[in-house]
Amino acid sequence: MKNPKIAEILKEYRKLNHLSVKEVADYLHRNNVDIAVKSIYGWENGQTQPSAGNLMLLCRLYQIRDVLATFGYDSNIKEQPSLSRQDYSLVTAYHSHPEMHEAVNKLLDINTQDPAKK
Repeated sequence: MKNPKIAEILKEYRKLNHLSVKEVADYLHRNNVDIAVKSIYGWENGQTQPSAGNLMLLCRLYQIRDVLATFGYDSNIKEQPSLSRQDYSLVTAYHSHPEMHEAVNKLLDINTQDPAKK
C-alpha cells in the first residue's frame, strides 16, 4: 500500500537540504543507482515511490535518522538516543571503514573481544 506522505516528505527534505533534483540524481548515481531526474520528480509528486533501498539512500542524503517516524509510522521504540549531526557523521564514517575498526576501538579503549576467548 502506498504511503501518500512519502512524496511530500521527500520533496520537503530535498528542499530543506537545498538540493536540486539533479543533485539528488547525481548522488544516487554515485551510489550505483541509475535513475532519471523525471523518476525523482515522480517520487515527489506521488506518481511512483522509490524502492526501499533507494528510499534509504535518500534518507541518508537528507539526514533523516528516524525513518519510520518521519514517514508517519510508529517505530515501536520508546526512547531513541539523540545524535548530533557530528555524532551521526562519526558513526557513519566508522561503519564505512571496517578496516579502521580495530584501530578506533583501541584508541577509544573499547574491548570488543569475545569474553569466551579470554
